[in-house]
Amino acid sequence: MDTRYDVIVVGGGAAGLSGALTLARARRRVLVIDAGEPRNAPADGVHVYLGREGVPPHELLAAGRDEVTGYGGEIVTGTVETAERTGKGFRLALADGSQVEAARLLVTTGLVDELPDVPGLAERWGRDVLHCPYCHGWEVRDQAIGVVATSPLAVHQALLWRQWSDDVTLFRHTAPEFGEEEIEQLVARDVTVVEGRVTGLQLTGGRISGVRVNGTVVPRRALAVATRMTARSGLLAGLGLETAEQEMAGHVVGTYVPADPAGATGVPGVWVAGNVTNLPEQVIGAAAAGVRAGAAINADLIAEETRRAVAVRRAHAGGQISPEKFWDAFYTERPQIWSGRPNVMLVREATDLEPGRALDLGCGEGADAIWLAERGWWVTATDISRVALDRGAEQAKVAEVADRIDWQRHDLGSTFPDGHYDLVSASFLHSKSELPREKILRSAAAAVAPGGVLLVLGHGGWPSWEHDPMPGVHFPTTQDVLDALDLPEGEWEVLRSEEYERSQHDHEGRPGTRTDNVLKIRRLP
Repeated sequence: MDTRYDVIVVGGGAAGLSGALTLARARRRVLVIDAGEPRNAPADGVHVYLGREGVPPHELLAAGRDEVTGYGGEIVTGTVETAERTGKGFRLALADGSQVEAARLLVTTGLVDELPDVPGLAERWGRDVLHCPYCHGWEVRDQAIGVVATSPLAVHQALLWRQWSDDVTLFRHTAPEFGEEEIEQLVARDVTVVEGRVTGLQLTGGRISGVRVNGTVVPRRALAVATRMTARSGLLAGLGLETAEQEMAGHVVGTYVPADPAGATGVPGVWVAGNVTNLPEQVIGAAAAGVRAGAAINADLIAEETRRAVAVRRAHAGGQISPEKFWDAFYTERPQIWSGRPNVMLVREATDLEPGRALDLGCGEGADAIWLAERGWWVTATDISRVALDRGAEQAKVAEVADRIDWQRHDLGSTFPDGHYDLVSASFLHSKSELPREKILRSAAAAVAPGGVLLVLGHGGWPSWEHDPMPGVHFPTTQDVLDALDLPEGEWEVLRSEEYERSQHDHEGRPGTRTDNVLKIRRLP
């Protein structure tokens, strides 16, 4: 699992997957971390979800996961224990000891239902112990329904369930005594009231057949309860985000995480959606809230990236920015710029080489250096950007090769690493800023030890979807590189000089191609 994302979504229910789908389609790098404990898992189906009426919860979530991963999103099973702010965003610690980072967080962890203390209720929860008539009323229509009263809202609850059955019994259990007006309403709607505490359930054939109260059994086929709903928000405590109590008719029904209509919380960079912030929200509403939050997060990221790009452009245009700051700004535009995979030509050309000392020029975020280190090389990895080097060093720790890589910051046009190497690799040293490529490659050749290899990878032209955007730009061929190196005759041999075409997707995710070239030469012993 990679450790940096644009957005991490904590919770893989309807809200989380909808938010992740929105962000993945916006070409954001998204990770969903889901504990695999959906609130509606016991239910037979999801209801009042237009177009998906009655679909089993696990099927809805499986379809959602396929849609998210189909657009490049990542999903893992795990439990987030803590969250903390870093200089670049947020770091999450999982129960398995792993850590992941992102620029933004979307928390869709839902809520926990606290059931009345009645033996047997929890075991039948979501089956014939129910909470929402809009979600389950149709399935128990015209049956004998009981309502366990635990708050002043019990009368309203009983009258609501009366819409689905004319046989409703209200068990007062622990609720306050009903007022005269409430009693009149219940009598007018033929709702029977039973005094006393509910002490248990009677089951027949694995289903509720009665409710035990006052030493007797009142026949019932379904039981409605009002739970206390508590937002799953523990991971947000480390960010200073507190919950608030939610009231209905002056009675506290649970706790939630306050947020604006788009899901933004009081902590910049953190959004919430679904039941964690809206306790009575149904599945279809949670999904819609996830979409709103995902769009808001994407807009927030765009605004930040635009501010950075404008600042870089202004400074660069005015000659106020050094190459180091230019590339640092380039890398800080996103939590991760490159794929995290080594260059395919490096893998092809270096796999059979005997490991020794390697020099990776313009290492970026370190994928090539880490690949070499994993295969036994001692690597010096250089780049002008300290941001890129720090990212590479962090990934090397994850790959457990940190002790095999020396990360050095160099502006290769003015400083160059000391020593001689068995492999010197220079991959795509094309730059948006001024870069003396020929000078650097001559220094690279001079750093190759006798018997060592110089590997130069370069672009041979614009990608297929760009039609000569900058007329007159010259992409060096392998022969151009050889000529520029001006190597002493008889001291080197050419092992490979090749142009090749590879697949590459454009900025909209559409497939395309790109022509690159590879030059592999060896200094004779």
